[in-house]
Amino acid sequence: MVQLAPHLFNGLTLGLLFALIALGFTLIVGVMEVLNLAHGSLFALGAYIALTMIDPGWAQNTALGSFWLGLPIAARYAVALAFAPLLVALAGMLLERCLRPTYDKAPLYGLLLTFGAALVIEELIRLGWGTGERHLPVPGAINGAFFFGGLIFSKYKIFAALFSLAAIGAVWFFLERTPYGAIIKAGAHDSEMVRALGYDLARLRMFVFGFGAALAGLAGIVMVPIWGLRPHVGIDVVIPAFLIIVLGGVGSFWGAVVASILVGLAVGVTGAYAPAWSLMSMYLLLIAVVCYRSRGLFGRKSALER
Repeated sequence: MVQLAPHLFNGLTLGLLFALIALGFTLIVGVMEVLNLAHGSLFALGAYIALTMIDPGWAQNTALGSFWLGLPIAARYAVALAFAPLLVALAGMLLERCLRPTYDKAPLYGLLLTFGAALVIEELIRLGWGTGERHLPVPGAINGAFFFGGLIFSKYKIFAALFSLAAIGAVWFFLERTPYGAIIKAGAHDSEMVRALGYDLARLRMFVFGFGAALAGLAGIVMVPIWGLRPHVGIDVVIPAFLIIVLGGVGSFWGAVVASILVGLAVGVTGAYAPAWSLMSMYLLLIAVVCYRSRGLFGRKSALER
């Protein structure tokens, strides 16, 4: 158990980070019934915008840039956590406007459009930030490692796990304890009823897409110090996110959270004994669950089953 503890910790951390990624994805699928293949690219975009805010190399020779770089990195990091997801949300809302003509058509149209958007965003990242791998700076207080019980733990992974847990709790509170969250949940079950009650369905969809994009951008800021930052990092994200919403059940909040933790633990524990099988383990977990319950752990019937 002592030897297994670090791997369980890494798996739990990875699972919580996956949950932060998958929640935005499952909100968009649940309300709009669109598989947003650009979700991973929005994840990467959030990390690159945060990089520009934390370490603006282009502004070093300007007065504003010198002032900004003179601030503690913790302050710059906090500003990036607050504002980079908002900019990604605007990008998501713009993408949703482009998606509107596809709503009354076959799901394949929306799928292809978001796939094209993912390629466009990735190429824009290459043009704006280059093709090489970058490093997202983090405050010194959450960098490095410490010993506990004779084992070495990463300070940043603990921060990432706690931050993800707090973000998941905030999203749950918003969805379950606020009027806006009730409207979003109603839209996931019966969008025509929401329209009949007088709510603007177009505005609801735009808000949900922007909210999901913001969660993707937030996850990017928190996760890339662990995974590394490169233009195609979104590809590494969108496949596990899709797997998680299928495993947990399309449109289910707790299904996404539980499935994310199970996937993280499967990858972490498998990596302890058979590293070559660590990524394969999440696909085997998906097969095992779907063979027993085709709609996932907490899934209900949706338009994607037509």
